[in-house]
Amino acid sequence: MWPLRLMPMRAGDQVQRHSEALAAITENNPWREQRDEFTGAPTDFHERHYREFVTFLPHVQRFLYGQGRSSATLRGYGESPIRVFRRHDIAAVRLGCEDGSTLDLTVQHIDLYFFYDVDVVLLVLEVYADDLPLPRVQELLFRFGRAFPAKWSEDGRAAQCMRSVQWLGRDGQVLAESDYGDRERYLRHVWEHRASAIGRHWEYLLSPMVLHHSEADGDIRYRQLEYHRQPKMTFLSFDDPFALTREDFVRLGQATQPDDGRPLPYSEEVMSEFERTSCYDRFWVPGRRSENASTRVICTGPSMVMVGMHGLSGYSDPQNGLLAEFRHQYFLIGLIAHFHRASLLMLMDRLVVAVSLLDADEADSRRRFKRSIRQTMEIFLRFNHRYWFGEVSKQSMAKDLFDMWSRNLGNDALYNELRAEILDMDNYLEADDSRRQNETLLRLTVVTIFGLVGTIVTGFLGMNIFDGPPATLIGKIGAVLMVAVPTLLLTFYTLKKSSALSEFFDAVSDDSLTPRQKFKSFLRIWRKRSPPLRRRYDPPVGTPR
Repeated sequence: MWPLRLMPMRAGDQVQRHSEALAAITENNPWREQRDEFTGAPTDFHERHYREFVTFLPHVQRFLYGQGRSSATLRGYGESPIRVFRRHDIAAVRLGCEDGSTLDLTVQHIDLYFFYDVDVVLLVLEVYADDLPLPRVQELLFRFGRAFPAKWSEDGRAAQCMRSVQWLGRDGQVLAESDYGDRERYLRHVWEHRASAIGRHWEYLLSPMVLHHSEADGDIRYRQLEYHRQPKMTFLSFDDPFALTREDFVRLGQATQPDDGRPLPYSEEVMSEFERTSCYDRFWVPGRRSENASTRVICTGPSMVMVGMHGLSGYSDPQNGLLAEFRHQYFLIGLIAHFHRASLLMLMDRLVVAVSLLDADEADSRRRFKRSIRQTMEIFLRFNHRYWFGEVSKQSMAKDLFDMWSRNLGNDALYNELRAEILDMDNYLEADDSRRQNETLLRLTVVTIFGLVGTIVTGFLGMNIFDGPPATLIGKIGAVLMVAVPTLLLTFYTLKKSSALSEFFDAVSDDSLTPRQKFKSFLRIWRKRSPPLRRRYDPPVGTPR
């Protein structure tokens, strides 16, 4: 599962509707919307779909499946806010391994998960193979699923990556191939855009969507949110899972390099911490060596591995066994956990972009910054009430795995950090608005006070003084000054005594004071106020004066 951030298609719109834009592309678009079993014919709905549905709590059911055909909703017949698109042109992936051999994995499905009102998409790729040796599985977990190389070896090959990755069509034709060895392309992209490029085969898989900094045409653009190692879920069926060593579980759970005969360089404290925080051993009792206690789940957050016994009744059954639950219930639990993290990272990315584009000296930039912050705050509030779940199921294993997944991904800490940042931004904007309002009120007060002078003068003398009884011009001007000057003096004197007058008004409105106390407050208006005390500075003893 690879979470990506979707970039805005239209500036100013909060709901961008990228899924509708993808559905509207008719030329060179391999993606088709995938309807779930609830929207198909009744014969397509089986017991495994029912068991998947009842695993979750009602509020999660509405998120995953909608509210039913009888509900009035935002779109259609109570549809889920999730829209899934699938492509059917890729049948397999051919991987070039480190030892020079090749391995073909069958593609089960390739999906894009869009979420209403959240600019995030998850690419979900499911592949499978049978009868693989354990070192090969460890190599796939370690090398496959990298968006781009982190470094290159001396011979120019991308380190820690598959030698090659090829998407194969239905007829076996190579549709796209990785370019991990093109070091200059990756270096130049980072130098030019301050952002990493992704492999050509991943670009092909996501087309017609294009990378944010790509020169290719496309309205739907995405950028990376996470580390270049894509999150994985792995289901492994062993003839004898009890033969796995402690280090084997660490290599599988942390997707480290394959076993080369040397022990892991980890201390006992690290190994114990891994087992305590990342291993779910509710159904794992190696000392008993029983089939019904042979399933172990490892969840580090970015990686989840389920290990069990192949001969266990129903374990590998894709319809009703644990494999079916892995591909449905537990996949959806992982999808929710990674969607939560991707959404929080997307919102934090929006805050970073808004702050980086702010020019405090430019009025238009400040207005755009405020608008962007308020939009992000509104999106966060809607995400909080629509998508943020603290609990998804009451079934013990589903509940425990979601808690472990969210904890190891750090979702709660990320949520609290984002919430604090948004509240800080909101408090700043409110304080800034209050300051501007106070400045406006102050200016209006000054205008009102000086306007009071003209009001009194014209009210006393009349607006038509210059057209009044016969008098010389000097006499008329003198009459105006005789009223204006005392009024100005009285106004400034009132301003001078404004603090004392304010205290007197407060005393008059206070019912707990006696008339005598209120009269004393009136007399204090004309008393001379002593200046504020200034603390005398006494230098330390022995200091020259």
